[in-house]
Amino acid sequence: MKYWLTFALLVPMFGATIPAGTEIGIRLTDKVASEITTPQTGIHAVVVAPVVVDGAIVLPAGPTLTGTVKLATPVSDKARAQLQLVFSEITDGKVKSPIQAVVSSLENARETVDDKGIITGIDPAQSYGMRLNEGIAKLGANEKLSGLAAILQGAKQTLQIHDVNPNIDYDAGVELTIKLTAPLEWNGAKTGPEAKLQPFPNEAALPDLVNKQPFRTVAANPPKPSDMTNLMFIGTEAELRAAFEKAGWSSAAKLSSASKLETARALIEDRGYKEGPMSILLLENRPPEMAWQKGNNTFAQRHHLRIFLRPETFAGKPVWVCSSTHDTGIDFSERDRTFIHKVDGDIDKERAKVVSDLLFTGLVKSVALVSRPDVPTSIENATGDSLRTDGAMAVLLF
Repeated sequence: MKYWLTFALLVPMFGATIPAGTEIGIRLTDKVASEITTPQTGIHAVVVAPVVVDGAIVLPAGPTLTGTVKLATPVSDKARAQLQLVFSEITDGKVKSPIQAVVSSLENARETVDDKGIITGIDPAQSYGMRLNEGIAKLGANEKLSGLAAILQGAKQTLQIHDVNPNIDYDAGVELTIKLTAPLEWNGAKTGPEAKLQPFPNEAALPDLVNKQPFRTVAANPPKPSDMTNLMFIGTEAELRAAFEKAGWSSAAKLSSASKLETARALIEDRGYKEGPMSILLLENRPPEMAWQKGNNTFAQRHHLRIFLRPETFAGKPVWVCSSTHDTGIDFSERDRTFIHKVDGDIDKERAKVVSDLLFTGLVKSVALVSRPDVPTSIENATGDSLRTDGAMAVLLF
């Protein structure tokens, strides 16, 4: 999904023809599931980020889409689950336009999608849970090891580890991208939440405020330089919490034996864990006051961020800085001898994702992008992933 960052340089284009091939980020407002949804069931979604073509907004966030489920087949012994969603109309409540598009990518999903927009589920045989079951079965077939198999089966039951559900199951709020297969004539609303933004009070003071903030976090264990700060929030804790909750983000559980066990269950069962814990990163030797994430149906992928309270205030409100990255997979680190998340190196894209999500809530008053000339544009995080950035910090006033 492509994300967009709102600034005054972008202006709406009136009466636009949006070319075929343009991608549009949407959020489902209905639940769909391959095992219970039937073909021709109506579906709905909302555009969650403005579409920009040649530097102009051609479609704002906010219009809704309607369509139908064209294909919905549950998993079987011979085939994986499949789901195909087709949207046929887009409206802002006043103007309606026909739309031709296919689903082109999935947000934080374990499934895949082809060029026809058909979503295909996972192969359960490749899951950790199925491999665990196969291992227990092999042990049980061996007379000498059957006792061990019984112990492992008992442990699985005690830990409440369930078998993998390989069907496709998306709750309302799941995000995906559609690609236009024909030009879209849009004569509806030209502005969205960005039209309500106001200039920053004392905007001239922002560069000094931003550039005196630390730009690098440090992993707690082992202590290594890690993620970069790339966002600043100006608002009360209550305002931040309300905005992230309205945007569909979940507060991360603290690292504990219970959260580690639930993480293991999520990995074995090949499912999501929306409150999954995060490793501890420090900023000037302090842990974050808040940690938020946004996932779907796999723990391997998630948007996530950590928020640190700063000693300054601005416009009479607390100042917070944030490091945000997008987890895109799980790998085994030979260096650290443990499983680690892999991240998308383009952290500016994640910065834009956070801004778009929070702006869509209507709770953001002002947005700015402030350059940081002394910040490096390429680093490695604590687990060895390369991170790339233009060095700027997005600032949001609530």
